[in-house]
Amino acid sequence: MSLQVGVLAGRPVIVGGGIAGLMTALHMAPEPVVLISKAPLGLDSSSLLAQGGIAASLGPGDHPSLHAADTISAGDGLCDAEVVRHVTKAAPDAFEALSRFGVRFDRDDQGALLLGLEAAHSRRRIVHAAGDGTGRELMRALVAAVRNTPSIAVIEGVAARRLVTHDGAVAGLVVTTPEGAAFLPTGRIVIATGGIGGLFFDTTNPQGSFGQGLALAARAGAVLADLEFVQFHPTALDTPSRPMPLISEAVRGEGAVLIDQTGRRFLADAPGGELAPRDVVAGAVARHLAKGHRVYLDARDCLGNIFAHRFPAMDAFCKAAGLDPAYEPIPIRPAAHYHMGGIAVDLAGRSSVEGLWACGEAACTGLHGANRLASNSLLEAAVFAREVARGVAGSETGTNRPQALADLLPPPDPAPVRPIAAAALGLVRNGRDITEAAAALLPMVNHNGPEADPAIVALMMTIAAWQRTESRGAHFRTDFPAKADAASRTRLTLVEALQTARDLAAEMTPPLARSA
Repeated sequence: MSLQVGVLAGRPVIVGGGIAGLMTALHMAPEPVVLISKAPLGLDSSSLLAQGGIAASLGPGDHPSLHAADTISAGDGLCDAEVVRHVTKAAPDAFEALSRFGVRFDRDDQGALLLGLEAAHSRRRIVHAAGDGTGRELMRALVAAVRNTPSIAVIEGVAARRLVTHDGAVAGLVVTTPEGAAFLPTGRIVIATGGIGGLFFDTTNPQGSFGQGLALAARAGAVLADLEFVQFHPTALDTPSRPMPLISEAVRGEGAVLIDQTGRRFLADAPGGELAPRDVVAGAVARHLAKGHRVYLDARDCLGNIFAHRFPAMDAFCKAAGLDPAYEPIPIRPAAHYHMGGIAVDLAGRSSVEGLWACGEAACTGLHGANRLASNSLLEAAVFAREVARGVAGSETGTNRPQALADLLPPPDPAPVRPIAAAALGLVRNGRDITEAAAALLPMVNHNGPEADPAIVALMMTIAAWQRTESRGAHFRTDFPAKADAASRTRLTLVEALQTARDLAAEMTPPLARSA
């Protein structure tokens, strides 16, 4: 559908064509809604790449309280307990909703769900679809459902560039199309743009996933939360391909082990072994690599010849790289995978800006704390999509105001930011690198070039990392290796981040240079 501003004006607008955006649009039906996607629907989305499944207490001997306990344990003291209880209790209903939308989940010959085990889960509760192609199957079903829902106007090839506010409330969205810029008046916007992995060289995310939705919200004055917490998946396939193919946690759940080039299983004596929380395993792999070792995931004994049947997508990735996981160990390394931080929202998905909601990885609900439990991300998107849809549908429509289009920045380019983010915001951090990153990113933000929006996101993450003077979950600082006695979450606005960055830059400047 083309961008017909006059026809679409006033409708709620969902920015993002992944699982969070698609499900929010579907739950809003039959209310008319606009869904915009910068790529053809179903392509260039982290959701499409998801190999893990959806966590839900569906099996015998399982219960939402057990799922909640595992989530809180993995979150290392920073989970919002109310959110955790809500999401884990709602998980079975979210699974049923996905099934109604047409997702075909894996079942045995008798029709029972096949439940997998993943790291830090105490029960088999991971439901998959198409083996290790869960994301692809979810996107297939949800895209089809959206295209068959008349109330959803899908606009593809359109990039959201600025949120417009009036008196502190959402007033519209500036977008760019192949024909130029346009203003879409609306008082209700949902950000569902995914994560920030594209700020790093080593990532399982599409290279364009640099946090555009976070930059939109930050420029509009929204509060962002827990930005310092980036989950690095411990087992990305170590090849030059980008995004890096993921070797899912489910492989370790079936018994695969981590070995080095000598064949030694270096996590054999660690608590939890290969199924410890992701931050623990990723840190151990990174330290082993730093000592000059190569690290491999060995599935030969536990899976062998059935690897290709159980994990067809991963098998194809490996064979494209010239190795057969049935007979060879898989070379792996950690890669930026998921952002626990994002736009701060409440249980209804509302941000601090009136008329602005967020859903999926772009949001920070408090579910994940300092370290996300495996397979809780798709679950969070599915649960909060319903909550956001209810909130948007029940809200005031706002006042549509005409808007003059200001000069837009060039199309965003995260490439200049990647070396800075990789050096300062990786698995191992320190105050000196963080401070230098803030000083390097500040002029990028002020310059308003193609790197400005990616630099805003990276700068706010950097300031959050500087403020957290402890090591917790996915955030490890060599200059503050201990965990603080009291756990507290980070909340930050762009204005606050910019002022802190200026102060840090001034402290780095020699006195004579400041007075010159």
